[in-house]
Amino acid sequence: MKLYIVGSVASGKTTLAKKLSQKLNIPYYELDKIVHQKSDNGRYKRTPEEQVEVIKGIDCCTSGWIIEGTYRKSCHLILELADVILFLDTPLWKRRYRVFSRFLKQQLGIEKCDYKSDLKMLSMMYKWTSDFETNRPEFNKMLSEYGSKLIVATDVNKEISKIIT
Repeated sequence: MKLYIVGSVASGKTTLAKKLSQKLNIPYYELDKIVHQKSDNGRYKRTPEEQVEVIKGIDCCTSGWIIEGTYRKSCHLILELADVILFLDTPLWKRRYRVFSRFLKQQLGIEKCDYKSDLKMLSMMYKWTSDFETNRPEFNKMLSEYGSKLIVATDVNKEISKIIT
């Protein structure tokens, strides 16, 4: 199975990907790590062409995968390659709470992250959440083209069984 878990910031993508990866015994990949490369000199953004090559490498080397992340036009190919697209449509209030909770945990050293956790990043996460809501009609229209393999989940626990069976 090739599963793309997509959603806004703090919708539960990574948590669900980890759980499903263990349950289905297939690897999961964070889209942020496909887009951004870690090097000895820090973190840098791959070009769109490099991102596509990484995705193609994952797709050709494994019979099944889970890729999770916020939608990026540069990685649109994932929608085509996926057998199932799971859009986590978590309520806005819950995402906003999770963004702040995650920030606090990072500041206290309870939770790790691959980016610089500071007030600027916190502000950006709220901005991305707001931008997602503003652009939601466009996003929903784009996703609707994949109707036969699209699952929209407002309650993740109810939807997991559809994926596993």
